[in-house]
Amino acid sequence: MKLTRLYQPRNPLFWMMVVLNLLSAILGWIANTHTLSVFVSVVLACFAVGNAVLGTFLMWRLVKS
Repeated sequence: MKLTRLYQPRNPLFWMMVVLNLLSAILGWIANTHTLSVFVSVVLACFAVGNAVLGTFLMWRLVKS
């Protein structure tokens, strides 16, 4: 498995992976730096983890293709 296969700027999956990973990082930063209620923190954390899992899946598809 070559990680150089990950960088495919002409493939839309690459850009979707980049956006999802950036979004999960932003959501994690918001959850950690702002004082939020427990419910809102849990929802933000779930979205961040979901985005990270989906981004990892897209990364796996890019490497395998």
